[in-house]
Amino acid sequence: QVQLVESGGGSVQSGGSLRLSCAASGYTSSTYCMGWFRQAPGKEREGVALIDSDGVTDYADSVKGRFTISQDNAKNTLYLQMNTLKPEDTAMYYCVGHLGYCADDYYSPDEYNYWGQGTQVTVSS
Repeated sequence: QVQLVESGGGSVQSGGSLRLSCAASGYTSSTYCMGWFRQAPGKEREGVALIDSDGVTDYADSVKGRFTISQDNAKNTLYLQMNTLKPEDTAMYYCVGHLGYCADDYYSPDEYNYWGQGTQVTVSS
């Protein structure tokens, strides 16, 4: 049973930084796709950043140049370093994953069968 547990959310002023962590357990495949989605009140979930088991990354246009996704395989932990945060980054952030490489529609929430409980990020102006 795959479990994903996020931490590191909080409140920060515009221009600040936060680092989210996602501790993963129960993965039985050497290939996987993991990443971060977010959902703001009244909006649909949107993909933010992805990384696969080969270390290939992808970012949504809205966060390119500001966010960095990384992983520490020894610790089974996924990270999202968020810099130059903006009020529009305010959302619940979810760690997601699935076994196998990232699908063609890799920013569709339906592609991921493992989700964490979420961690709130609030950016004030």
